[in-house]
Amino acid sequence: MAVKAVIPFLVTMMLVTGVCNTLLTKLQDMQCVRNCDSKDKKQKQNFEQPVIQTVQMFIGEMGCWLVVLGFYLQQQFLARRSSRSGSHLYKPLPTDNTSEAIDDADDPRPLSSHSAIFDASPALKPLISNTTEDRKPLTGWKTVLLAIPACCDIAGTTLMNVGLLLVAASIYQMTRGALVLFVGLFSVLFLKRKLYLYHWFSLFIVVLGVAIVGLAGALFTGDKHSASSTSNAEKKEMLVLLAREIAIQAAAPEVMRTITGILLIAFAQVFTATQFCVEEWILENYALEPIRVVGWEGIFGFCVTIFAQIVLHFSVGVSSKGQNGFFDAREGYHQVFNNRPIAITSVLIMISIGGFNFFGLSVTRSISATSRSIIDTCRTLFIWIVSLGLGWESFKWLQVVGFALLVYGTFLFNDLVRPPIRALMPRGGEAERRRRLSEGGLLPEEPIEHM
Repeated sequence: MAVKAVIPFLVTMMLVTGVCNTLLTKLQDMQCVRNCDSKDKKQKQNFEQPVIQTVQMFIGEMGCWLVVLGFYLQQQFLARRSSRSGSHLYKPLPTDNTSEAIDDADDPRPLSSHSAIFDASPALKPLISNTTEDRKPLTGWKTVLLAIPACCDIAGTTLMNVGLLLVAASIYQMTRGALVLFVGLFSVLFLKRKLYLYHWFSLFIVVLGVAIVGLAGALFTGDKHSASSTSNAEKKEMLVLLAREIAIQAAAPEVMRTITGILLIAFAQVFTATQFCVEEWILENYALEPIRVVGWEGIFGFCVTIFAQIVLHFSVGVSSKGQNGFFDAREGYHQVFNNRPIAITSVLIMISIGGFNFFGLSVTRSISATSRSIIDTCRTLFIWIVSLGLGWESFKWLQVVGFALLVYGTFLFNDLVRPPIRALMPRGGEAERRRRLSEGGLLPEEPIEHM
């Protein structure tokens, strides 16, 4: 495949795998596991195992090691073939800091070599280390540092999985837009970044957009009652009836579930933002291939989650037996392995997560960090459209307003659009520096997104 055709392919696959991940997880949540023949919908119980879904995510991340293994085997194969033929058609893939330092005069490798293809292919960028003079390789016991973002990932992903049980897929994806707020705040507090006025303005818009999306999900959840009987009433009486109706709807179980889900998803972004900031600190101070970061976090996250799952099963899960509890591991895995749709979606979720991480890293390192903001916005839009097409949710104009604010705030934060007021822009040489760095966004390198 030509190099120019690789990048559109990577972008498309990142979008497809990201959309599939959210939709498949929601589809899995909708699978009935108990009392499925009951006519009473309240008696039916769906698959509700957010901890097992977190395990699925880490298994998908560990799948990135297959890419590392495949690349290593290919390198070894080319090296052996080159040594047998006595030619110099192979040369190991250089890192970013050494690729320009190679002396062409001492390099007998012709331009048509396999290494030249590797150097030019955007799909292999995640396999290139971020080595520089001031970065030491992350090896040995130091790899345990990656357990810190893995633990943050466990908390954030589990909370988001619980939230997804309670809200529609599009509301889930839009509420995740609050991540920009926490990443911005934490980058200032812990990474000593500098935010300008237009950054704070964009964060305010993002928060407003998330609030409107949440309001749309809360107000328009559940059955709606016709107000035609009050169309001829006096204005004062209509206001009283409207206020009473809003109060009744606010207390409805469906509305409370939606509000709880939105709050859980928003709170989960605190852990995800912490994870991103820790990952960036590690990548700034240590040299390691980005795809190995995902792989190591998958291993640490899987081990910690399984250990916690065993402890929670015997301390909490056993008491919830027969009630489809979140921490009943035995019942949860029984549902996974004995329910064909759940088993199939589990495998597809693992594949989609692994693919999303690989293609996302390739896009980030081949185009720009802010390109992921555009793709993630398209991902949210596609999830919304598919959910509407499948009848999983109804169209809400208020949700459109919230979505538009989220898009604008995110784009403004990542320097994809200009601030509406000139006074918000940095002045002088700083403005020029910001313009030159606009393709890389606020952070030098995009944090690794896992879900």
